[in-house]
Amino acid sequence: MTILDIIEKKKNKQELTKEEIMFFINGFTNGTVPDYQMSALLMAILLNGMTDRETFEMTDAMLHSGDVVDMSALGGIVVDKHSTGGIGDSTTLALAPILACCGVYVAKMSGRGLGFTGGTIDKLESIPGFDTALSEDEFFQVVKRVGCAVIGQTANLAPADKKIYALRDVTGTVNSIPLICASIMSKKLASGSDTILLDVKYGSGAFMPDPESALELATKMVAIGTLAGKRIGALITDMQQPLSDHVGNSLEIIGIVDVLKGKKNRLYYEIREVALRLLTLTGKYNLVTANEAFQEAIDSGSALNKFAEMVQAQHGDPSYILNPDKFAIGTRDVVTAKTDGYVTAMVAADIGRAVTHLGGGRMTKSDTIDFSVGVIMHVAIGSSVKRGDVLCEVFHNGGRGLSEAKALIENAITIGCDKPAEHKIAYAYVSKDGVELY
Repeated sequence: MTILDIIEKKKNKQELTKEEIMFFINGFTNGTVPDYQMSALLMAILLNGMTDRETFEMTDAMLHSGDVVDMSALGGIVVDKHSTGGIGDSTTLALAPILACCGVYVAKMSGRGLGFTGGTIDKLESIPGFDTALSEDEFFQVVKRVGCAVIGQTANLAPADKKIYALRDVTGTVNSIPLICASIMSKKLASGSDTILLDVKYGSGAFMPDPESALELATKMVAIGTLAGKRIGALITDMQQPLSDHVGNSLEIIGIVDVLKGKKNRLYYEIREVALRLLTLTGKYNLVTANEAFQEAIDSGSALNKFAEMVQAQHGDPSYILNPDKFAIGTRDVVTAKTDGYVTAMVAADIGRAVTHLGGGRMTKSDTIDFSVGVIMHVAIGSSVKRGDVLCEVFHNGGRGLSEAKALIENAITIGCDKPAEHKIAYAYVSKDGVELY
């Protein structure tokens, strides 16, 4: 077979065999298939799609293009959560200690932020001393001893995905559900967890624009995970406004500590929903007992102490978790309401972009992050406001990006006369048994 034959076949809307898919994935990874031919095949896939079987075979080929982590030595249930990203999405930082308190292992590999979406690794590195680059042996030791650990992604985890994504990014082929599925699921399956919850976002601060497209993506990924023998489910959740009140690296750690102390905000309810679904997927809990275990972990203070224990085990300073006032935060400014009314809409992506202008995000991989800047939201969609009320606090250093950030935030928050309908955290849950609407 040749790569040209495969391109022609997909161009003509024909189904590729397992052998053909392995041929082009392996060939592109090792350099025998050039960029220009891979670009043509990616465009054919974007235009003509792939069957569930093709998508699974591509995922399988990509995950076996590099290392596959074996978690069986831990001797227990290992869970993982993947979010498709968003603004103020710091759920991993609370989920890991909560789930560890509930008797399951969390061995999490996370990424850095690029552009206006924050990265879990950047947030953790705002804690002085925190090491996200543990050796594999130390990573496993921390998980075994503490119950949870979070590190950066290993260099050789699904290398085919890294090469293909870089090409998709410059050839207009990012927005393809089969390619998105294979990209996400190859890394999730290679990371070794046996129970996986996918948090698929939709809205102005997410990749998928609406709940219907998010549901299509989630259904495909659950099908792939099920074929791979994993216990897997997916939540479709709202990202039309920041998930956390706190947006920015150190600020999001502070927001997580608030949740672990019992503060009930949007972030808390999202974390609870993800935790309950993950715990029931393990088979150890039903929704009632999972909720009891979740609440006990928070109410007893165990989850907060577990977070501090994880930080210490990864060489960070746990006093920042137990006393978050120690974090250095930038100079405070505010954005205020220009009129009376209700917050009817937000452009969450622009609030993320505002934090990037302040120095709290990256536009290129080499950019240095300022951990101390960010935004604390005082309103959500549906909030009643009066002229002059504080919509959010903006924390900056020396005025860097302040005017641009404030302008973005002011334009991102719409105030109208009529109170909007309630925004639900979750739209649907997808499992191998079907779709459950909220």
